[in-house]
Amino acid sequence: MFTVATGRLLMGIRKWYYNMAGFNKLGLMRDDTLYEDSDVVEALRRIPENQYNDRVFRVKRAMDLSMKQQILPKEQWTKFEEDVQYLSPYLKEVVQERKEKEEWMKN
Repeated sequence: MFTVATGRLLMGIRKWYYNMAGFNKLGLMRDDTLYEDSDVVEALRRIPENQYNDRVFRVKRAMDLSMKQQILPKEQWTKFEEDVQYLSPYLKEVVQERKEKEEWMKN
């Protein structure tokens, strides 16, 4: 019982924090907010074209809303349950490859 209640509490805190971050009110997903270092740029190059185009749309819409100091209507906010980490698998792969290459170059 204790673990179920703790799990629910943690999930509640995660949802609260997600909504407080504010990016979802602009229609963005978590992976849309990653700083574009060389690893992220390479991961973006590897995602399917439709996912890349969706990302570009979300980012452009968010920039437009931000410039107008507006947010989307609440029914259009990205919901915690619907936020898919579409870039994370590609990013993990890129980071792993970079680390392997760095190790190889040391020898």
